[in-house]
Amino acid sequence: MSAYKRPVSVLVVIHTPDLRVLLLERAAHAGYWQSVTGSQEDGESLIETAAREVEEETGIAAHQGAFRDWQLSNRFEIFAEWRYRYAPGVTHNTEHVFSLELPAIQPVVIAPDEHLNYRWLPWREAAENCFSWSNRDAILMLPERTTR
Repeated sequence: MSAYKRPVSVLVVIHTPDLRVLLLERAAHAGYWQSVTGSQEDGESLIETAAREVEEETGIAAHQGAFRDWQLSNRFEIFAEWRYRYAPGVTHNTEHVFSLELPAIQPVVIAPDEHLNYRWLPWREAAENCFSWSNRDAILMLPERTTR
């Protein structure tokens, strides 16, 4: 197992049927709101990463079959302040987008070392509150990606 993070991650947009979206406030950057994200670990499939990250960050234990793989990925530059986590010379990450529909809004148990707070917002408002362009864009695509 490498001491460095893999430059492959998941973004999981958690939402209800009426498109209320769960956002988490980053502990390291108060005021920065996002969906569940996390890096793939050695030996994990992307769906396994999505399920693990959702449970770690929210306490929601969802079956892998509940996740929708959007077959969409984004490549972006890793913020300079976080590059020390990656092998020398790694500057970009590839993020794979998933969604998880829950039947209704529910309380979550945040990971205090990663997040300060959470909130459920209507999808347009959630998109406006994301600091990440890829997260914003995924939320804006949510209505066309859900079965209604």
